[in-house]
Order: sequence, then C-alpha cells, then structure tokens
Amino acid sequence: MDTKTNDNTLNPYSLDIGKYPIKILPLGGMDEMGKNCYVIEVDEDIFVIEAGLKYPTSQMPGVDFIIPDFTYLKNNARRVKGIIITHGHDDQYGAIPYLLGVCNAPIYATQTTIQMIRHTYYNRFKKVINGAKFITVQPSDSIQIAGHSFELFQTTHSVAESFGFALRTRFGNIVYTSDFISDYSPLKGYQFDLPKVARLSENEKTFLLMTESESADLPGISSPNHKITDQIKSVIEDPTGKTFISIYNQNFYNIQEVINLALRYRRKILIANPDQKSFFEAMAQIGDIVIPPSSLVKVEELNTISPKDLIILVTGSGENLYRFCKEICYGNIPGIKVETADTWINCAPSVPGTEIMAVDAADTIFRTDCHVLTLSRKEVASMHARQEDLKLMISLFRPSYYLPIKGDFSLLMANAKLATELGIGLNHYNTFVYDNGMALIFDSFGKQVHKNILIKNGDVMVDGNSVGDVKETAIEERTKMADGGVVVIGLAYSSKAKKILSNPDIQMRGFLYLKDSEPLLAAISSLFLTTVNTLLTDEKKHASIEIEKKAADKISRYIIKNTNKEPMVFCKLVDIDDMELIDPR
Repeated sequence: MDTKTNDNTLNPYSLDIGKYPIKILPLGGMDEMGKNCYVIEVDEDIFVIEAGLKYPTSQMPGVDFIIPDFTYLKNNARRVKGIIITHGHDDQYGAIPYLLGVCNAPIYATQTTIQMIRHTYYNRFKKVINGAKFITVQPSDSIQIAGHSFELFQTTHSVAESFGFALRTRFGNIVYTSDFISDYSPLKGYQFDLPKVARLSENEKTFLLMTESESADLPGISSPNHKITDQIKSVIEDPTGKTFISIYNQNFYNIQEVINLALRYRRKILIANPDQKSFFEAMAQIGDIVIPPSSLVKVEELNTISPKDLIILVTGSGENLYRFCKEICYGNIPGIKVETADTWINCAPSVPGTEIMAVDAADTIFRTDCHVLTLSRKEVASMHARQEDLKLMISLFRPSYYLPIKGDFSLLMANAKLATELGIGLNHYNTFVYDNGMALIFDSFGKQVHKNILIKNGDVMVDGNSVGDVKETAIEERTKMADGGVVVIGLAYSSKAKKILSNPDIQMRGFLYLKDSEPLLAAISSLFLTTVNTLLTDEKKHASIEIEKKAADKISRYIIKNTNKEPMVFCKLVDIDDMELIDPR
C-alpha cells in the first residue's frame, strides 16, 4: 500500500496541480487523534470537510488547544465553495471561528451541529458566528453545493444528527463516512440510514472511500457495548444516597440514556455546573437531550428532596469536566456535597491529551469515600467503527480507491490492512496511508498520480487570544518552569554613575523552600552583584539587556552545579537614569 513519506517533497505553490480534476488534501486528523480537517477538490472547487481541534499534551503548558494550519485554504480562499461539518464534536468543529477568518464560505451542517457551534462560540466569537452563513441540512438530505451533488446519509454516533456523504464526480462517488457504528436499534434521532447506504452502493460506483480509524484495531462491532443503561441501571433503581454521574456534554447518546432512566425510576435531575444550564436549554430548544421541567431541580431545592431520589449530572468538555469534578469533591460548589452514602458513576474516560487530568480527577473522587463506579473503555465502547463495522461499510461500497482517515498511524495501518484482506480488489496500489499535508491526486482518467506533494500543514497552538504565536521556545520555557521552578532577581543602578544603588531582590517559586535556601540566596546575590558590577565598570559599555543575560547564564550554571536543579532564571536591572520624573504637583 502507498504509505506516508516526506522524501523528495515538492513545493505545491510552484507546481501546476490545477490540471488534476480530483485532489484530497488532509490538513489534520492523520497520524493524530483530533484536529480533523480534509480538503476535497473537484475540478477547481474546494470543499472543506470538518474543522476540528485537539487538546494539548501535558508537555504543552499554557496551550488551550491546537488547530490545523489553514495557510493552503487562505491562499485559495476564492475557490472554497463550502464547509461541511458532519456532527457536533469539537474535534470536527472546534476550529470553525479560525477557519472563517481565512475563508468565509457557507457552513453546511445539521440543526444539532449548528446549535453546538453557536453555543460554544457565541460569547467569544460573537461577531464571527453572527456573520457566518449557516445552511441547515437534514442528515439524509440530497443537496447541491456550487453545482456539485452531495448525497447525505445519517449515521449512528454519540451525538444526534450525524451524517456521512457521497460526492458525485465523473469517476464515481467520493464517499466520506465520518464517525459511525452499525447499530440497528438506536435511540430516536440516532438511526443509521443503512437503506440509503445500500442504494448508493448498489446503484452508483464508488470511486474513493474515506472511513474513520479510531477503533480500527478493535475486533467485532461497537454495538451494543456503547450503551451504559445496563451498567448503571441497578444504581439508579436502588440507590444508597445521591447519584453523581460525570459525562461529556457532547455524548448526547449516553446523556439521553441517563435521562430515560431518571424518568423510568422517577428520579430528579440537578445540573451541577451552572455554566452547563444554558447548554441544555439550547439543546432542548431543538428537541435534543430534553429534560422535562418537572424532573429538573435547583440547588436551593435539594433540602426538600430525598437523596435517593436525586441524580446530579456533572457535565462539561475535556479538562473542564475533570476540573469541575474536583471542585465538587473539594466542597467548593455551594449546596452540593459528596457524602459516604452517595454513588459516583464516572462515564467520562480520558480522551487524547487529557489523560493526566482524568486520572487526577478519578483519584479525587475516590478520596471522598463515596461508592465509585468507573466505566472505562473496557466496559463501554466508544461509538467509533470497529473492525466488523468497517468491513460492512467497505464491502457495501467496494471502492476503486481507499483512504483510511482519522487516527494515529498504527490505526490508519490497521484500517488499511483490514481493507486489503477483504478480497474485494483493494491492495497495496489503491489503498493509501497518508500523513497530514500529503496530496492524493487523480488525473483526467481517474488514475492516481504518483507525485510527492506536501501541502503546508502543521499544528497551530491557541493560547488565550493568541493564535499561532506560541513558539517551541515558549513551550520549552513553560515546561522548564513547571519542572524546575523560577528565580527572579532584580536591582536598581545608575548607568551614568556606573554604580549599583540597591541590594538584589530575589524571588523564587517552585524551586526551594525558603528555610532551605539562605546559603544559596547569599551565593546567588553575591554572584549577581559581582557580575553586574564588573560589566558596569568595564571600559566597554554594555547594554542592560546584555548584562541581564550574562548574569542569568552565570546564575543558572551555578544553580545547576550546586543543586542539580534547573529553574528558569530571570534578571532585571532598573536604570534610574532612564526613569521619567513625575512632577508631584
């Protein structure tokens, strides 16, 4: 099979690739979990499929999340005809506000997904979201975008109204499945439109099939192991106290199961996180995850309800959910207290980038001494296609070419291997395992063009309001501070008199306990004074920034040699001759 390589990479901006009618350009989601973004070009028209984010690892302190590099789309913005978001998860839509900053194309999505985007970004990106052109589609619609036909088909996933699609081309359909499982008795709103999939596969040729790979290494099918009802029913049916349930707010399917159980056993539901109340209200407005008003309670009403009749729903996304779980356990949420008789059901296994925080939150829950039921991925399957689910889709469509997407490299390889072993004509020549930025190109005869073309791509780190300005050096400094602490040293001097005017002020954080540091402080102070004085009185004039750097280097080497620790060292000199005098009147 054609696997990824970076050898002999050509510059796409100096190469004429416009003559090729079909191009597939992944900008995210390949050899990684999250940050999904795939570009499909048909003739001169560009369609962007997903615009997601991924969460940073513990080695990226201060980074909020990571989005794709949209340089290619910025350079070709006039050709972008539509953005398709197949479902309401942030690894699919999380980069939408940033994508709209480079190409303001219409967004095609279902009502559920649009509501998720609006709710997530309305406050922070109000102007961008209000200015976006959303076009609502039904999960199994037939739509036209810039004269191109798209046949959507609903899929079963953990959020309502998910879909895949078939894009008609002169060579046959390009089929993109998005996330799915083969579940034939799902909750209302999560139906897998197998009849339409069968019609498309039977009546039309499939040129290229793109399927997800997140669970491609797991045997069998996901259904019915994705359901939590049987796992938690006994707790809700016969509780010993309050029942806490922590769950991702984007997992509509399992949240709906909790609501159904609450209604069956006449339990009341409290939404623990005040910030999440608007989320549930927004979803209820369009008929998703509806909690009847008679079943909802407020914190002020808890004293009037028997603990055994109460379900406390703890929801959120990513690390925010884990932080809130800890806040509840610490007793920092007014009116909510975890007691020994209570049960905590943890239905939020970690996702890539949140593993450390998830373990920390789980430990904190256990320390409350309540009953804990943890549903790991062994007990509850994620709603992503496993091997038999994938075999079903591949066997139905029988594509001429196959491109596994969405997953780490080992998962992409597992998906590709699965396809080539089915015996339906897929082999090492028409099955591709690619990396982000690698262009899969087809000529005017529908044949793959073997050219090593790498489109500009990569990780763009978002840090607060800063996008793409977080450099590797900044990450290294933050990591160093987290591991070794920080030492800040400053003093005042006169550049005209070439004289030090104050004793050094030394501050340390995360380095040494103050009671253990007096000899070291004295040595650092002496070294700092000597270095500054030597450079100040030198015949060659030294700028303050140069003196600061040389002093910091000397102090860093001294600390490493004498403590085997490596904190960040910052030196600051204040020149009183540069200070602006203020008239006291």
